[in-house]
Amino acid sequence: MNELWEILVPTIMNDKPVRTAHHQQWDKYVIQFTGGLTVLRPAKGQWIEPDSGVLFKERMIPVRLACRRQDIDKIVQFTLSHYNQMAVMAYKLSSEVIIRERSDEECN
Repeated sequence: MNELWEILVPTIMNDKPVRTAHHQQWDKYVIQFTGGLTVLRPAKGQWIEPDSGVLFKERMIPVRLACRRQDIDKIVQFTLSHYNQMAVMAYKLSSEVIIRERSDEECN
């Protein structure tokens, strides 16, 4: 059963802005599992690296997607490697997703 998730995607990788083409590769991978995604406006993020105590500040892109739990696990793992991240956060927004498509009759 699909659930609604949000994952935070970085805007910086190795101290350089992530290029649009790199994000598009991520989108292509994610859409295999979700059939679509909603990219929200970037937000300011902060987190402390547990081992060093260093505070990281970076802009993050919240992305919403509907998929199964096992799919979000794959997406998180891919995000870790694709963006060379130390950590990636994803969280469930809803355990129920309704997607309704119009019939051909309704389109006319």
